[in-house]
Amino acid sequence: MARLRSHKGYTPKTGDRVWIDPSAQVIGDVELGDDCSVWPLTVIRGDMHRIRIGARCSVQDGSVLHITHASDYNPEGWPLIIGDDVTIGHKALLHGCTVGSRVLVGMGSIIMDGAVVEDDVIVAAGCLVPPGKTLESGYLYVGSPCKQARALTDKERSFFTYTAGNYVKLKDEYRVEATDAEG
Repeated sequence: MARLRSHKGYTPKTGDRVWIDPSAQVIGDVELGDDCSVWPLTVIRGDMHRIRIGARCSVQDGSVLHITHASDYNPEGWPLIIGDDVTIGHKALLHGCTVGSRVLVGMGSIIMDGAVVEDDVIVAAGCLVPPGKTLESGYLYVGSPCKQARALTDKERSFFTYTAGNYVKLKDEYRVEATDAEG
């Protein structure tokens, strides 16, 4: 069974039709929107601040989502906020950042504390988004540290909702199989 774990009185909340793989861990002050999917070996840990994930988001295998706690160095801390229709590729690390809607976070990317990824952005595989950096809407970012490569094409822009919808269909298949297995 999927691991939804309370911490300090906070229990993760899920919207409708959410699927969380049994090997994933979702801990503390976390909210997942409708039709989200959390894939194998993912950790979403809202233990010292909040995590909010919008609708139709896919957090793929081996990803780690965490926050930045409040301290003397950062009195407010940073929550992790993710918009709608976001696809987070395998083994991505998002830490105390804000990600807008219709974003593709490539495999193995790292988005650090206080960074902001605006709507309609592709963060290419393996990118490092440094602390406090803002990625402007409508562009592809590549590299480590990341740099703006070029404007997105219309085809790339249409891919955001396509891939989000594709993962909604896939998680629905997993939900049916899990229900059938339970008898």
